Formats: sequence, C-alpha cells, structure tokens
Amino acid sequence: MGIHWWSWQVVVPGLSLVVLVVATHLFVTPLVPTFSVDPNALVIHRINGTYEWNAERDRSCEKEHGAVVYRNATWKADVGCWLSQCGNSSFPIPVVEKFWRNSCTFECDGRGVCNKELAQCRCSVGFSGVGCEKVINRKCNKGVTDEQPYGSWGVSVCPGFCDKRTAHCLCGNTTKYPDRPLAEACGFHSKGNTGEIDWTKADTDYIYGNKSYQGWCNLDAEDVHDKNIRVKLPQCDCKYDGQWGVVCESPSESFCINQCNLNGICHQGFCACRKGWYGVDCSVPSYLPPPVQRPKWLPQEAAPDVSDETNRISVASNIMKKRPLVYVYDLPAEFTTQFLQGRHFKFECVNRLYDVDNATIWTENLYGAGIALYESLLASEHRTTNGDEADFFYVPFLQACIVEQGDAAPHLTFQGKYMGLRQYFAGDYSKQIYFHIQQNYPYWNRSAGRDHIWFFPWDEGACSAPKEIWNSMMLSHWGNTNAKHKASTTAYRADNWDLIPPEWRGDHPCYDPAKDLVLPAWKFPDPYPIVQNLSSRHRQDRPTLFYFNGNLGSAYDNGRPEPGYSMGIRQKLAAEFGSQPNKKGLLGRQAVDDVVVQAQRSPQYKLELSKSRFCGVLPGDGWSGRMEDSILSGCIPVIIQDGIHLPFENVLDYESFTVRVAEDNIHNLITILKAINEAQVDSMLAVVRGLWQRFTYHYAVKLEANRQKLKLNKEDLWASVQNSLTGDDAFSTFIHVRFSLSDQ
Repeated sequence: MGIHWWSWQVVVPGLSLVVLVVATHLFVTPLVPTFSVDPNALVIHRINGTYEWNAERDRSCEKEHGAVVYRNATWKADVGCWLSQCGNSSFPIPVVEKFWRNSCTFECDGRGVCNKELAQCRCSVGFSGVGCEKVINRKCNKGVTDEQPYGSWGVSVCPGFCDKRTAHCLCGNTTKYPDRPLAEACGFHSKGNTGEIDWTKADTDYIYGNKSYQGWCNLDAEDVHDKNIRVKLPQCDCKYDGQWGVVCESPSESFCINQCNLNGICHQGFCACRKGWYGVDCSVPSYLPPPVQRPKWLPQEAAPDVSDETNRISVASNIMKKRPLVYVYDLPAEFTTQFLQGRHFKFECVNRLYDVDNATIWTENLYGAGIALYESLLASEHRTTNGDEADFFYVPFLQACIVEQGDAAPHLTFQGKYMGLRQYFAGDYSKQIYFHIQQNYPYWNRSAGRDHIWFFPWDEGACSAPKEIWNSMMLSHWGNTNAKHKASTTAYRADNWDLIPPEWRGDHPCYDPAKDLVLPAWKFPDPYPIVQNLSSRHRQDRPTLFYFNGNLGSAYDNGRPEPGYSMGIRQKLAAEFGSQPNKKGLLGRQAVDDVVVQAQRSPQYKLELSKSRFCGVLPGDGWSGRMEDSILSGCIPVIIQDGIHLPFENVLDYESFTVRVAEDNIHNLITILKAINEAQVDSMLAVVRGLWQRFTYHYAVKLEANRQKLKLNKEDLWASVQNSLTGDDAFSTFIHVRFSLSDQ
C-alpha cells in the first residue's frame, strides 16, 4: 500500500485481536519497491523524521470498555482506541514531491492540457488522439427514420443544429443567436392541449418565427424584458451550464473542478490551464513555485528564490506533510471532465453553479458528495504527486455523471450490449480506467489494488463493481452487507445489478465493512439551520415522538407505483402509522398525534425534523438522504433497513446515537421508542449534537468560500457560517478512519 514500514510502523502492545485482524486484512501489503527517479522530475527530498508515542495514553486506552469518545464522536472500541492513540495527522513527516516537465505531442494543439508526468494529453470534449489532433463528431439524434425524422427520444434529441463536440442542440448559424440552446422539448410540437410532446414534429414557427412571431432563436432579450414580445409556450429553458435569463441572454461562470484554482480558464467543466500548470483543476505545477504561488496542498515553507523555471527545475526543498499521503490519478478527460462538458442539464452531477453575478449557487444534488470529496482531496495537505510515497490512490471516475447522463446522447447509450443497465455501462468505463492505470503506472500491481479507492454513488452502491477492481476500497452511500438482502433491491430497472452477467461482475457483495466505507450524501449547505441552532434542540423542545416525510408508495397520490420501491418498507410504515390520509382516505392502523408519517413533502421539513426526537431512516430505490437529514437536524435516527450500513457505521458507535428496528418489527415501532427512557434519549441527542458536522462536506464548501472571497471580495452568509465551523466534516472523518488504521 505504499506504507513505509521501516520508518513508521509501531508495534502497539495490548491492542485487541480484532484490531490486529482488521488491520492485517485491510492494510498489510507487500513492501513498496523502489522506483528510479525520473530525470525529468523536480524532486523535493525526503529527510528523516521523529515520531512520539504516548505510552500512558496507550495503557489508559487498553482499559476502555465499549465506545471511545474522540474528537466529539463515539467510535467503536477498536477503532476509537487506535484513533485516540495514534493522532497521526498531527505528525508532519518529510516527503518527496515530484514536479514533472515532460512534453506532449503538439503540446495538445490548444485543445487539451498536457499531463507532464505521463506526457499524455487530456483533451477537451470533441477531441482525441495523442496530441488532441482528432476531431470526434457526436450525434444528437439516434435511430433516425422516415417515421421518426429526429430519431427516437433522447435528452439530446435536436430539431435544430447539433454541436457535434458536446451533442448539445443549438439554434445554429442561420439564426440571430446561433448559440442559444434548443434543449430537449424546446422546438417540438405539443399534442393538442395535453402538453405531451410530439417528438416527430418540429415547431419551426416557434424556433425560427413567422410573420407574427420572431421565433425563439431570433428573439431579442430587450424585447422580451420590455414585454413587447411574450415567449411562446412551450418555453425553452437555459439548461446548459453558463447561461441564464428568459432567452439565455445572460452568461455566467460555469462549473469546473476547484474552478481551475485561478490557474486556468473554465470551459463548461474543462480547465484550460495556463503555462506551468496541469491537472484536472490546474493545481499541479511543472516547477516549484515560490511560496506565495503554491496551491493549498503544497505546504508554504520558504523555498530558494529562483527567478526562472529553467533554474527552478534543479531546486530541492524539504517539505513536511501529514500522513496519510494520497495520490489522486489525473485520468484521461473522457472519464472526468468530458462528462462535465457534455451534461445536458447544468444541475446534473455537480454541487454548485454560478449566477449571472458569478456568485455561488449550491445545488440539492445528492450525488454532489463525489465532487466534494474529489475537490477536497485535490486541495488537501494529504495529497502527494509522488505515487512512490503514497499510502493510498484515489481513482476519480465521475460515476455520478453517468447516473444522471446515461442515455442522454447516442454516444452514452446503455442499450444493446448493456441491456439498458446503466451500472453495466458505467462498469465498462471502470474497467477501461483499470486498464489505463495498469498500463501507465506501477502502483496497482504492488498491492493488487487494495490501496486504491473508488466511489460508487449508485442507489445500491458498489454491487455492480467489475470483479477486476473489487479488492479496492469502495466508497458508496449504500452499505448493503448482503446479510439479508442478497439480490438487487431497486425498483428502477436500469440500476438492477442482478441482470449483469456474473462472469463480468464476479461474485462479491455490495459492501464489505472490513475494507469499504459508506459516506454521507451531499446536502445543500443551508446556513439557516446552523444560525438557528436547530440541531441543538433538547428533548423538551421536541414534542414529536417520531417523524418521517417522504414517498410512501402507490397508496398515496403521486406515490411510486412499484411494489418493490423501498423494498416495501416505507409502505409498511405508512400502513401502520400514516398520519396523512391515503387515496382511500384512510390513516395508518396505529395513527397517533405525536407520530408523523406523511407522503407530501412539508415546506417546513427541516424545522419539523428539529422538533422531533426520533426520525425515520428508510431506503428509497436504494440509499436515500434521510440519515443526513436526521443528523443535521439533531434528531435521533431510527434505521429500518436490515443488514444495511449507514454512513460511517462500521467505525462509529451507532448504538450510542441511533435505534435499529427490524423490518418485520415495524408494527412495534412506537412501543420500542417509548421504552427508551428520557436519560437515554438525552444521551443520544447529545451524541448527535457532537458529531453532526461529520455528515457535512464543509471542507469543500470552505474552499469555495475562499475562492468567492478572492474573486468577488465578499462573504455571503453561507460562507461566513461554514467558515465558523471547526469540527471534523465527512472528508476529515474519511481521512481519519480510512487512513489512520493503515499505520497499524
């Protein structure tokens, strides 16, 4: 795993057998081979370090029974005992950093960024080849026939001009505003008064205009705003990133990873780095910058004052960093930024956008955790560009983009070979990445991938991971141990992993608590619950005994029709305790005043959670964000999903702040909750108050707050509130629990 046993390992007498067994399974790997230093790399030399060990603390930890409280969280005894002793993140160690200066073919021809380590181009969308010299033409319409002149429906279906780089539909050069979008339903006829779209008939009058109407593609924004002209229905939306306004007349900054760190220009997800910088977010220098120019992940110790890059290439400097050291692969753009550039709805697979003033707009996209973790790792002091030094390797495949973009355009179809299964389709990308890593780096084979980390955000997590990468650590939001639910539980066929050929997938569970980790979903960093201190309400201020608000299935208006939705669990809960009449006008069999089980989303959802003592955590198609909702509102989670772990459950002492109710025991829910005495309730609420920040991604939010301060010279309320938080968030928890154990 890249752990330098000769300088770091400490034998801790008295640790339990459980700790040793888990550590051996997780982290013992062959010794790291010594690779020769490339002459094209600038090396910051490693020096000897010293490490202290507190023997008295070691002995006191041995005497602990049950959970160990450390950094405001109650940990499982074995994990907490180790964490409270090691404190490895507080010990800076000397490391070697490499800054590469290899050249790429044609220097990527202005169409990409050169990865100086591998001398490979990372091409912008629409280009490929060793020097980004090849043009890729992508279609918008698929399966075009006489009966379907625009092809079968797809998000990219286009009655106008198809931008073959992105497969975006635009007005085209024959119109006054050629770059105005004609996204999805825009430009097609409606069927009668039903509002249903007829995908076989383009509304050319609407697109281009007629004697009485200028047409969407020729409308002047001034006329629309002066109300001289009313935009006809169906109204088109500004669905592509970087555009706002009634007729998409207002440009804005688009989303990029870490917004290119101000070292490049963001092009709808792709960073065009300025000279001397490379990487997905332009955060890697090809020389050793002076302290004032160094990125966050590179410590700011003084370096020799050198005037030009030619001389700098020979400079060596001692850098102290914190373990664990994480190497983040700079993957080919077709696995990362090209997905961002090609998204058809700007809110897809990102956690923020920018308004017309370039101020940050945070999204409610639950899949935003992948972006938050990625950006945090790239900016973290735990990051290293030297794989030979690394303890772990992060593989930043943007799977969340496929979750939301699958079948968006013909080149992203998961039909045919993939049988309509988007997890199977995405898994093929995972395999390609695996082959890329094996062919271009020496790191996979030294541990058979055990020190590599992948993020699977699917409804059911890493159930669909291809067998070649299963040795790795899987991050997900769904910790199905397969102890009870041994087959796919989703009601959404496109994510049903049962149908994936077993020879491709192999025979592995969805989640292995000995090596994998469940991470919290992304939640919008709303400052108001923090300002109002909703999570700190005490028991006396929480009159509702139990609260759940969410889709309850087909018995309710607009409910999911599939009987397999939520594995039938939400439906059982509603049948017993429903406090809102269903389609038949009936309440639950045991409906009572202080138990709220509603299908219609409340506009006061967060406030109502904060007024409840216990809150339901039940699955949807797989994972849902109800655990995070409960914790962030200070409510004790009541978990009803057998054998399925929630965020950090394999390391936190869940018994200290949650209640588990068996699926078959739902009818006894109220009896179980009322049997918990007030002192126990108070204790659980106190634990939740102590660890709620671990279910947020405020490290990534603070990065954005700092960028906004630099660019706009202002600090919005969300920024000032997030900057005031000092506890560990999901990212730092991930660092502690997943990496600290590697030092055993």
